[in-house]
Amino acid sequence: MLQVDEIREIIQMVDKSSLTEFSYEANGAVIAMKKNTGSVTTTVQLQSQAAAKPQAPAVQEPEPEVNTQPNIKAEEMPQASADYDYEIVSPMVGTFYTSSSPDSDPFVTKGSTVDTNTVVCIVEAMKLFNEIEAETNGEIVEVLAENGELVEYGQPLFRVKKK
Repeated sequence: MLQVDEIREIIQMVDKSSLTEFSYEANGAVIAMKKNTGSVTTTVQLQSQAAAKPQAPAVQEPEPEVNTQPNIKAEEMPQASADYDYEIVSPMVGTFYTSSSPDSDPFVTKGSTVDTNTVVCIVEAMKLFNEIEAETNGEIVEVLAENGELVEYGQPLFRVKKK
């Protein structure tokens, strides 16, 4: 069985390498890692050798994101806007779209005013296009996802300053 320090060392080595996926299995333990835009997501599955039951649920430990842009000074890095009261998050895993079609205008942009029923984007999951509503009244102060980008469940998509 691998120790926590050994797992951390493997995570760091995979993060620094050009590998995008890594899997290791020994003594009933499975470690699978997958890199996605500068961070490593690690899944650890443990199974008792005496038990013939299904594996325990996966535990995910995302590593802190690493700045992959070399030699950027702190004052050149974009500053996160703290001027918001609410985040609109993705209710599912899928593809984020800012408009209903590629040639249409975006539903909302930075500075747009929204109310609880305003459609702010579409998240496509398994060929179903789900309209995401603002669920609050206010102004969009930041768009956090790119058009066509894969988004995760609970991932912040927009930041809103409530009115």
